[in-house]
Amino acid sequence: MEDIPLPPHKPLEWVGPSLEELKALPEDVRRAVGYALRFAQAGVKPDNTRPLQGFNGAGVLEVIENYDGDTYRAVYTVKLAGVVYVLHCFQKKSKSGIATPKHTIELIKQRLRAAEATHAERNAK
Repeated sequence: MEDIPLPPHKPLEWVGPSLEELKALPEDVRRAVGYALRFAQAGVKPDNTRPLQGFNGAGVLEVIENYDGDTYRAVYTVKLAGVVYVLHCFQKKSKSGIATPKHTIELIKQRLRAAEATHAERNAK
């Protein structure tokens, strides 16, 4: 049988304390998010991922994982060429509706700006 080359994987970058946020989540959630991010690195959108509302398009996505009656999310962006930036990982606290709280959206926007600045700085070298 012939070896089929895998597509190159984009590097994964953690913005702010997003890695520590992920580590604070239950192990099963961490594993599911890890798989989803690995797919994202290969350019594939996993089934448990969708565009995050309020970011105009599919450049900012959220992994949604339900575990033990709670919902967890990991937000990342693929809109910056060649890199997957993880912006935020958290447990959804709201019991009514699916909307992400405004303060959480603002935090994600702030981290997205930080990722954009880091990306521009690296590409200027």
